[in-house]
Amino acid sequence: MYERITGEDPYKVPMRIYPAVHYTMGGLWVDYDLQSNVPGLFVIGEANFSDHGANRLGASALMQGLADGYFVLPNTIGDYIARTDLAPVQDASVAEAEERVRSQIDRFLSIDGDRSVDSFHRELGHIMWEYCGMERTEEGLRKALELIPALRAEFWTRVKVTGKGEELNQQLEKAGRVADFFELAELMVIDALHRTESCGGHFRAESQDEDGEAKRDDANFAYAAAWEWAGEGEQPVLHKEALEFEYVHPTQRSYK
Repeated sequence: MYERITGEDPYKVPMRIYPAVHYTMGGLWVDYDLQSNVPGLFVIGEANFSDHGANRLGASALMQGLADGYFVLPNTIGDYIARTDLAPVQDASVAEAEERVRSQIDRFLSIDGDRSVDSFHRELGHIMWEYCGMERTEEGLRKALELIPALRAEFWTRVKVTGKGEELNQQLEKAGRVADFFELAELMVIDALHRTESCGGHFRAESQDEDGEAKRDDANFAYAAAWEWAGEGEQPVLHKEALEFEYVHPTQRSYK
């Protein structure tokens, strides 16, 4: 692709790349241990601020996640636990959570369906890419809200998890993650449908100006949104924290 664009073979001529201003999706403050200002809460990858701005090359997002996960957190989290006097947890909610996990493991192993975990993962990813990607429409998002619950219901009746629950079982681990992905995917779509503006890296097709540029709606959406889980089968509850700008104000993004 590079050769088609530049007419130069990157195997023979060095590629002409350089740091440039990149998107700024992150923003949570962290220290050198990647710990936030909430004790015990560590922030990994693009959720923290550390590598954003005018110092990035392609794939920096991937490298940041790998570097944080492989090299930083295994040392810093262990150090935090070692030097922190953590009292024994004696809360009924812990026992309840443990019992829910055990019940879920038993349920996974008892389904014995005819579809692999990977097949559900791929199909869910396709739905999100098609209807809740960088460009989304109201029609597409509502379509996703029909497809995700249907696929989730099929997952719990047809998924096949091999192996046992008393040993290291990566298929079982993957099944638990994909089960979580269904909930997360549905919440992402609900949030995207709720936010009827084009903002950040996400383009709502119904919200653009006459030149096709992203159109913000700061009058109605200048807030940070946090969704609260209200229970299985219930609609999540939206909590808002207003954003106040004193010196630098948000402006419309332009790619011209």
